[in-house]
Amino acid sequence: MSQADVVTYIKNLKLADVKELISTLETELGVSASAPMMMGGGAGPGAAAAPVVEEQTEFDVVLTSYPDAAKITVIKVVREVTGLGLKEAKALVESAPTKVKEAVNKEDAAKFKEMLAATGATIEVK
Repeated sequence: MSQADVVTYIKNLKLADVKELISTLETELGVSASAPMMMGGGAGPGAAAAPVVEEQTEFDVVLTSYPDAAKITVIKVVREVTGLGLKEAKALVESAPTKVKEAVNKEDAAKFKEMLAATGATIEVK
């Protein structure tokens, strides 16, 4: 039985069965599944807490360049993504590098990037 088979088997267990398996492994192997305790003193006086890194939730999709041969296709996709009219989408594409979409969620940004990149355009998500 390979490791992948074992992992697949464990993933398919019910929570109660997983708890029982952990208990059995702890007993049979003489180990503990609990998190190890940190030994030693705590943070001394004046120790600064680690800064909290906030995860980015809004992204801008930026069209940086596109091949001249794909200009019409890029304009069509920009119209689809932005909802702009033909004239506005053309002006937006021709002003590259430019933001195509602003303040969108991660999934939409990835989807728009994929759609535009499929035309041969160079896209950045910031």
